[in-house]
Amino acid sequence: QVQLVESGGGLVQAGGSLRLSCAASGRTFSNYAMGWFRQAPGKEREFAAAVTRSGGSTYYADTVKGRFTIARDNAKNTVYLQMNSLKPEDTAVYFCAAAPGGILLKPGAYRYWGQGTQVTVSS
Repeated sequence: QVQLVESGGGLVQAGGSLRLSCAASGRTFSNYAMGWFRQAPGKEREFAAAVTRSGGSTYYADTVKGRFTIARDNAKNTVYLQMNSLKPEDTAVYFCAAAPGGILLKPGAYRYWGQGTQVTVSS
């Protein structure tokens, strides 16, 4: 299997920035597209961003487009989510996930999930 470990979450003031990292181990990292999802208390998990296996294409939810950037470094087996201009409504647990294929905007495409990291944005 693939193990995914997120880091970089924390408490930040509105308008600030955070960079999340997701380190992968196990099966070959480059075989998987990677995505970031987030889940706020009492709400369903929602898609935030995804990147294809080679890093050639990226996808973003409308709510984060222009503020968040996803990138991957296959040599380091790591995917990143750079979050700028953070808003209180970005507060959530953020999960990284690995997909062997499928429609990357859908949670069902992802076979492996990390444990999540808390991001809290204060007003």
